[in-house]
Amino acid sequence: MRQLITRIDDDLHTRLKELAGAEGTSMNALVVRALERVTGAAVDARTVVHRRARDAGMLVVPPRPDRVPSRDEVIASTGGAGAAVSEALSAERDTS
Repeated sequence: MRQLITRIDDDLHTRLKELAGAEGTSMNALVVRALERVTGAAVDARTVVHRRARDAGMLVVPPRPDRVPSRDEVIASTGGAGAAVSEALSAERDTS
């Protein structure tokens, strides 16, 4: 990884710092994203979200399963969940 040192005026520095704080990211991450956009480096929305979560210490990567369950197994494992969610939402609405 390379390091870039540049001089910017105090006003720009302040605006960058405020923007990074508002986005919950570091100034470095903010500047890297801006440079990627300016240079045409393709960064999709998922990558942006992934980086922001990582920079904020909120990235959760679940472990990969040893085996991908079949469609039938997934359907069987979620049986009845729809009814439970509907009942919970209905109960929530009744108390509001």
